[in-house]
Amino acid sequence: MTALTARWVVVDIEGTLTPTSQVHVVLYDYARPRLGPWITDHASDPVVVDAVAQIRSLGGLPDSAGVDEIVAVLHGWMDADQKIAPLKTLQGLIWQRGYAEGDLVTELFPDVVPALRAWHDKGLDLAVFSSGSVAGQVAAFSRTSEGDITSLFSSHFDTVNAGPKREAPSYRAIASALGAPSAEIVFFSDVPAELDAAVADGWQTVGLARAGEPFADADFGTHLAVKSFAEVSVDLP
Repeated sequence: MTALTARWVVVDIEGTLTPTSQVHVVLYDYARPRLGPWITDHASDPVVVDAVAQIRSLGGLPDSAGVDEIVAVLHGWMDADQKIAPLKTLQGLIWQRGYAEGDLVTELFPDVVPALRAWHDKGLDLAVFSSGSVAGQVAAFSRTSEGDITSLFSSHFDTVNAGPKREAPSYRAIASALGAPSAEIVFFSDVPAELDAAVADGWQTVGLARAGEPFADADFGTHLAVKSFAEVSVDLP
């Protein structure tokens, strides 16, 4: 087991806490047919109004573009797995409703909750940095295969309040928001490019090379790479 010291543990979600299929199959399939109805039913919601305006702009649509055209752009982004803010916003709202109504349950890898609870009980602070919206993150953790784990996390970050996951300034922004020196933060992710961005700001990094996941055989370079949280211990300095 590798021993690390830190004050903050920041975790990715997809491929790190949950199987990639949880997002690409379960959540995407749930959101896809509900995007149009959600936009129509919440046409006066300022959050939806802003998201629709962004979609029209980013998708090259005229201001007169209707819901069908907007949804076509959203589906195209989903098919390409593009992490675009207004798409993530709408998906997060839909998933939030799905979790609240019991339609969705987040499947976690079995090693996740024991590790998170152990770190939390030691006095470490836990945060999330995911491309999924903060609202979607909180909803996902409210109903999991291990129950409600929202109380384990002190902070949540997404591409809106922090920035792109593969760019170092995003990690600088998170460290600033946490009020912590970069060297006292350890980031767990399955994506080497995200780890590269984090270490560029001085973070500690751990790569999750989980069997059966897209990055199982990735080159993690100089990053510590493990197959499970059980292979790493994190303690306060």
